Amino acid sequence: MSALLLYCSTDGQTKKIMTQIANELRQHGHDCDVRDLTSVQQSLNLSAYNKVLVGASIRYGYFNKALDKFITRHLAQLNSMPSAFFGVNLTARKAEKNTPETNAYMRKFLDKTPWKPTLTGVFAGALFYPRYKWIDRVMIQLIMKMTKGETDPTKEIEYTDWNKVSEFATHFAKIE
Repeated sequence: MSALLLYCSTDGQTKKIMTQIANELRQHGHDCDVRDLTSVQQSLNLSAYNKVLVGASIRYGYFNKALDKFITRHLAQLNSMPSAFFGVNLTARKAEKNTPETNAYMRKFLDKTPWKPTLTGVFAGALFYPRYKWIDRVMIQLIMKMTKGETDPTKEIEYTDWNKVSEFATHFAKIE
């Protein structure tokens, strides 16, 4: 079984999550082609794969524009084959906002998109204050302060629930 795994990652956490999913899928006997969504060719042929997984992160309330372009370009193929989507955001660090049904970013995306993935998920990302440019650090601190999150600019915190990622990978491995 071959799977195309595409990701959009701002600070690397979505790529890290996708890499973990790929490793688990390989243990289930899948061949995985992992690619950065922002650099894939327009002529990408999805029919060369049995299934497609896309993961994208939120930054300042929005997914990368490459996600919408990809969906628009490949909508018919995406909706005619097994496919899955997961979002990564810091809001998902809260238990009451870590499912596709309870996460505002995922709800908004799934309501708006004409793509109807077979499986959806949402994962908490990571906070890398020391790695951010000054303006990003200040903006993220402000957002975190408003949402009662960590604001210490010296901290790096990984909120990703790796057990949840593993469960998602297992579910994705089973979709046909």
